Amino acid sequence: MTREFRNTTEDRIGTMVKSIIGTAAVLGAVGLGAPAEAIAQDGATFAVRGAMIHTVADGVIENGTIVLRDGRIIAVGRDVDIPADAEVIEGEGKHVFPGMIDAFSSLGLTEVGAVAVTNDASELGRWNPHLNAHTAIHPASEHIPVARANGITHSMVAPGGGGRGFGGGGSGIQGQATLIHLDGWTVEEMEIEKTAAMVLGWPTLSTGFRAFAGFGPPAGGRSFRRAQERFDEEVAEIDSWFVAAEHYRQAVASGSSRVPRDIQLEHLSRVLDRGMKVIVRANGWREIESAIEFAEKWNLDLVIAGGNGAREIAGTLAEKGIPVILGPVQRLPQGEDTAYDDPNTLPGVLHDAGVEIAFATFNSSDSRTLPYEAANSVSWGLSKDAALEAVTLAPARVLGVDDRLGSLEVGKVGNLIITDGDPLEITTEIEWVFIKGVPSDLDNKHRSLWEKYNNRPARRVTTTTT
Repeated sequence: MTREFRNTTEDRIGTMVKSIIGTAAVLGAVGLGAPAEAIAQDGATFAVRGAMIHTVADGVIENGTIVLRDGRIIAVGRDVDIPADAEVIEGEGKHVFPGMIDAFSSLGLTEVGAVAVTNDASELGRWNPHLNAHTAIHPASEHIPVARANGITHSMVAPGGGGRGFGGGGSGIQGQATLIHLDGWTVEEMEIEKTAAMVLGWPTLSTGFRAFAGFGPPAGGRSFRRAQERFDEEVAEIDSWFVAAEHYRQAVASGSSRVPRDIQLEHLSRVLDRGMKVIVRANGWREIESAIEFAEKWNLDLVIAGGNGAREIAGTLAEKGIPVILGPVQRLPQGEDTAYDDPNTLPGVLHDAGVEIAFATFNSSDSRTLPYEAANSVSWGLSKDAALEAVTLAPARVLGVDDRLGSLEVGKVGNLIITDGDPLEITTEIEWVFIKGVPSDLDNKHRSLWEKYNNRPARRVTTTTT
């Protein structure tokens, strides 16, 4: 059967009801004990026909067709046979893109910033390698459907570290990040990688605080020598944890029964010898350089998050193959001597230098703005293709899941969006979102409030005569 595009909530809900009915049938067949992902994927076949398909990995296919079955892409191209049981979406004049990835967010961990009990992005103490964001994610967060409706289909949700803004946070071991789909009743249904990376907050080399946006005289400052000493002390403190983790690993490997179990060191030891990605939140070039030296000492699989000062050592990052997850570009420059356009030009500078970049929001409520962060960089030197890749395939490579996500290729998970234009343009309408091969609901808090107030009764004007 075929379906014409109608940009209405009712049309999308109709498709969802069919999907739910199919899922219920599968539940009866496989039993309640089956894995949630398998249940969600089995028995669903969809095809988008006649659309402009942006594969990201292998160019653009005009008048192309893409077929999804059991949660995966089974065919993509111009001459594709559509299975007889597929629900066909007519895509003439439409575009198909991979679902976008917010490479570092707090989706599901924080709801209302001013209400402490709705925030679970950070934990007490500075040393939490044993804690995983996976256990704290709230699948019913209102921010998740808002982000999903704007084409964000999956995200790495990471623990925070004290609130110095994106890419910052207090120094220490902040915990483990998790990679999720932005659809599911439970976190187990949403899960892609329960443990995607270990997150470290790197010390900040600072002589003091300044007025808002870096303007005004220093306040509460200290000498650079003292700042360097303090910085070195904090780095040494992190190093001591890695020394302990290495000793613990060796003791366990020896088979001794007298080694008491240490959950913190057990989890931290997993990052040694590139066993798990380590994402270091650092901004200044000196901090980034220090993190690189530390990673080489301990043979860590390093990713830099934040990277405001990365342009100063772009050559080193490119040479060593260290990717950077960039924060929002729609911000003021940091530092009194920083160029006014520094946030906007940084992505293009890093990309041209050969550094792998991915965009992230480091946020929850702002996750929906991810495509516009990439778009703003296009006006300042980053190519459109590179910007699109930096929110799709590049973050998948950075997080080590590009074999499953990030592009429209046979065998990959069916996470895609259907639009009426470029998803990086704010005027583009996201008409369909597929996650794990089935349509996702696009209703959300923003849409419901808009509909409510758009349909409010006209103001009644009463006049009186005397």
